[in-house]
Amino acid sequence: MNKEAILYEKLPDDKVRCTACARYCEIKPGQVGLCGIRGNEGGKLDLYVYGKVITGNVDPIEKKPIIHYMPGSRIFSIATTGCNWLCRFCQNNDISQRRKVEGIDLSPKQVAQLAIDKNAQAIAYTYNEPSIFIEFARDCGIEAHKRGLFNVFVSNGYDTPQSVKMMGEFLDCITVDFKGSADPEFTRKIVGIPDPKPIFDTLIEIRDKTKIHVEITDLIVPQIGESLDHAKKLAKFLYDNFGPEMPIHFLRFHPDYKMMEFPVTPVQTLEKHYEIAKKEGLQYVYLGNVPGHKYEHTYCPGCNTIAVGRYGFDITSWNLDKDNKCNTCGHKIPIIGQLDKNYKKSRFQFVI
Repeated sequence: MNKEAILYEKLPDDKVRCTACARYCEIKPGQVGLCGIRGNEGGKLDLYVYGKVITGNVDPIEKKPIIHYMPGSRIFSIATTGCNWLCRFCQNNDISQRRKVEGIDLSPKQVAQLAIDKNAQAIAYTYNEPSIFIEFARDCGIEAHKRGLFNVFVSNGYDTPQSVKMMGEFLDCITVDFKGSADPEFTRKIVGIPDPKPIFDTLIEIRDKTKIHVEITDLIVPQIGESLDHAKKLAKFLYDNFGPEMPIHFLRFHPDYKMMEFPVTPVQTLEKHYEIAKKEGLQYVYLGNVPGHKYEHTYCPGCNTIAVGRYGFDITSWNLDKDNKCNTCGHKIPIIGQLDKNYKKSRFQFVI
């Protein structure tokens, strides 16, 4: 259904400026923004996908990936159509690049109740960029909080002060997903944004204006998005602005969509990124999409033992006490929440 958006400004001649993402699309009557789901209807901005869910699944929080917040949780993950990025490798391109409003009708209350019915502990807004449907996400998130659930964004971080302020009303944690370590040439050619600076600005805004838990991912694309210099700059930014405890996940690329000719990221390349981040002072560095690798684990900075063992999305060992201190040396590990008492390795379920 159409619903008037909140994040926009009115301009002369019935034009509007959308403030949901850093593109700040100026939209004439009868036209839509680049995302394809926010359009000008008679001088007001409508969100076309309010209450339209294109997909919904239960999956592990570690799949986001978020591993320092409520570990072992089952998450009800939803999406709409559309996106504000044009990633040539998008594995969800059938959803994100679809410029037709489709999906089943679900109110925010129904979304939250579905999460409860599926024994989820949270709702994640993911698969496409959630900031473009943030008004719907917020209303779902408020209903989720009423039912004791928490809320997760998997976001590209290309946001605005206005959208971050709205996130602060309902969001509990976010993973901000860099591509190619924010190499400007890579993001311009492959992602379709003019400048990655708004992502860094968003992180500072989240830090200063909200209490949202943040983790970072960085998709390392071989040949064109694997710059060690930019990885070093990203790690330094995180250390300087968030300290040594900011988790960062370097993710392995797999060919998809318009980049089928590219190879998967060599493990050795990911390991080089890992070492650079560690040298810059980050203590919690992970490799993703490489199940069985030793850098999936959480290592205690105090004694270098495995504090939390992992295989893929599964938790294989838990060497922390009730205060999340290392059982070996007592070092406090910055994980919010204990391992879920009803934790099960099988946490996948198709819903929509």
